Amino acid sequence: MKYYLIAGEASGDLHGSKLIKEIKNIDMHANIRCWGGNLMKKAGGTLVKDYKELAFMGFIEVLRHLKTILKNLKFCKKDIEKFNPDVIVYIDYPGFNLRIAKWAKKRGYKNHYYISPQIWAWNENRISVIKKNIDSMYVILPFEKDYYKRKHDFKVYFVGHPLLENFKKEKVSSNFFNKNKISKKKPLIAMLPGSRKQEIKRMIKTLIETSKKFLEFQFVLAAAPGIEINWYKKFIDNTDIIIVKNQTYDLLKASEAAIVSSGTATLETAIIGVPQVVCYKTNFFTYQIAKRLVKLKFISLVNLILNKKIVEELIQKKFTTNNLSITLEKILVEKNQNTIKKEYRKIISKLGAKSASKTTARLIVSSIK
Repeated sequence: MKYYLIAGEASGDLHGSKLIKEIKNIDMHANIRCWGGNLMKKAGGTLVKDYKELAFMGFIEVLRHLKTILKNLKFCKKDIEKFNPDVIVYIDYPGFNLRIAKWAKKRGYKNHYYISPQIWAWNENRISVIKKNIDSMYVILPFEKDYYKRKHDFKVYFVGHPLLENFKKEKVSSNFFNKNKISKKKPLIAMLPGSRKQEIKRMIKTLIETSKKFLEFQFVLAAAPGIEINWYKKFIDNTDIIIVKNQTYDLLKASEAAIVSSGTATLETAIIGVPQVVCYKTNFFTYQIAKRLVKLKFISLVNLILNKKIVEELIQKKFTTNNLSITLEKILVEKNQNTIKKEYRKIISKLGAKSASKTTARLIVSSIK
């Protein structure tokens, strides 16, 4: 069978790569063409477009790159027609993917969606597009199945969260400290500022200033998979911050606390059990628009899943050196750390079985055979 997968971000590349492996385990002759990254390519997909060419975030950023986005949409449609897949699998990335899904449905293609658009947060009117054009939806957050059924009378499959598949209970890799020239004399604080250059640029100055207030700690920054280390060095060359790449889980396991940009990384940090502060800063106009559209009490998945504040969220104007320093000091206190870790365990119990990719692959393959 022929499968066409579309992912537009680093997290989509990760989840897409595991899905490709599981599809190939079930369908030995699977021919998979994909938009994603190196992980999906290594898993056996034929890579058409790298997500680094697609990662535009925020209303203003999208407008600036509208010409490129339209060109990519046109190219994607032509490529799908040429490949003529038995099924198209959309992985998150709704702004682009739902446009392709509308077009594909009219032409008779089967549309499956893995990792639902977060319509429970904003842009709920997308439900009409989803109901008309998506044949099967696979959700990964525990409250999404009930949300779709109760509010929109739309059947979806809760497959569990794919992040659970990544985690093993082993300790930090034995060579982590030596390989990265990190001294064990100081405890570590991890910095995960996101996967897009535009968001990292807005956060990096505050992160650097905060690190100078905690000289008894070693700050270590996790570079995004799609960004070269040299790019980061332009900002942190005259600091004591160390950069690591493709070792985020080891870094988190070795850290006392973490500063994390909102998104999937907040959940990864919680699963590993590291107290965190969630930070985010975007373009002023993007934030003003989002503030009027997003109908949520929280932005981090950690707080959303339990529907209460477990970790502090420093968003936009609240993201200052002073606020970040105060919050870091709080979560470095042992009593507060124990409280946070106790709540983290509740989250893990809600995330389902450790087989999201396998379950999703089985449902996709069985639907087209």
